[in-house]
Amino acid sequence: MNLEKYELKSGEELEVFEFVSIGPKGKITKLVQYTPTNYKDLFNLGFGDKNAETGEIDDGVISNNGDSEKVLATVVATLYAFTEKYPDAIVYATGSSESRTRLYRMGITRFISDAERDFEIFGELEEEWDEFKKDIEYRGFLVKRKY
Repeated sequence: MNLEKYELKSGEELEVFEFVSIGPKGKITKLVQYTPTNYKDLFNLGFGDKNAETGEIDDGVISNNGDSEKVLATVVATLYAFTEKYPDAIVYATGSSESRTRLYRMGITRFISDAERDFEIFGELEEEWDEFKKDIEYRGFLVKRKY
């Protein structure tokens, strides 16, 4: 995926990344966070605007800053960095709403040939996981780096 990306800032552990989206609505600080779960090597990917008051992710905001492809490419860049540092990590992602999950699916679909070279990708159905296929409404996604 050779797309333009925003410059990332992160601490040494590479669990939280910050970048600034620049578009018609101005500069919007974004956060990507990889949070460990109760399962060994399973992390939840959180993404959204940075709340200026709390410093936390606000995944309910709809920014529409006209740079969604660049934002997606930047989030994917964090996934590469995180899984490089933690090669056994399995990352779970889902949208904060059905429409956001659909946007993630469309992004994966658009770049599937690139993504499948480096990652195993699974989609969450009602009660099972399936190897990712285009045009299926998934509830969430699991991603594991190939080595």
